[in-house]
Amino acid sequence: MALSSNWQALLASESSPVSVRKGKQPNRRISSSKKISKVTGPNSISQCVHQKRKTGSKIMDMVYSMNKEISKHEKNKLEGKVFEFNPTRGNADTTIEEPVQVGVLENTGSGNNKSKEIGKYIAMDCEFVGVGPEGKESALARISIVNYYGHIILDEFVKPREKVVEWRTWVSGIKPEHMKNAITFKDAQKRTADVLDGRILVGHALKHDLEALMLSHPKSMLRDTSRHLPFRQAYAKGKTPSLKKLTREVLKVAIQEGEHSSVEDARATMLLYKKEKAEFEKIHRNTFN
Repeated sequence: MALSSNWQALLASESSPVSVRKGKQPNRRISSSKKISKVTGPNSISQCVHQKRKTGSKIMDMVYSMNKEISKHEKNKLEGKVFEFNPTRGNADTTIEEPVQVGVLENTGSGNNKSKEIGKYIAMDCEFVGVGPEGKESALARISIVNYYGHIILDEFVKPREKVVEWRTWVSGIKPEHMKNAITFKDAQKRTADVLDGRILVGHALKHDLEALMLSHPKSMLRDTSRHLPFRQAYAKGKTPSLKKLTREVLKVAIQEGEHSSVEDARATMLLYKKEKAEFEKIHRNTFN
């Protein structure tokens, strides 16, 4: 009789919810088996397959979006709207003291944003096409000017005054279709003169650019990276270094890898000037004082 009562009490305690809560918790092995049964159930398998397909679809969408952005970026870079340089190969230090602005820098004129104003310092670069006998003479085909922060102030294709014999696309990036919306030489000359007025002009071999535009600018307001003596001594044995070499050696970045962009070149000269601004100004004071 006592045995029967105990047996019934034991059964009652195992079946009672209150007893389960007060008793010991199921061991980890049982809990794990329950979890496994949940995962391996038929409904759960279909859910996993659906989730996998959904994840795959998201990945393909991401790949498509990335490819689209890359194509857009390459187009903007070719047109000179992207302020970005390729790092040099090898183990060279790619650190630049002055921050390099990266991204699409269009002249949107935000008003209160001083970094987009013309300012005191501007950098200019031009691209040329071949005219005259065998296309050996150069004619202005693009003019680009950026401010101290790399924002585009002026960037226009220019219609040459003579018949183009050699477009030099492989180096100039200029193509016949660019002439459809190109401005006249006279307009380019006037607009450039207006921007240069009273400002310090930075560039590489500025003499050629100014001659092509038939403009002059006070020597005291020129900062030419091709004539900077420390650059000549350090990187060209006293001769005139190329802009490509200077940018690689001083800034540790690569430009002119294929077709040139006058916007990219103008920005490179401005970065070179900013990198050695103190030395530029010291030499300038000694020269003109």
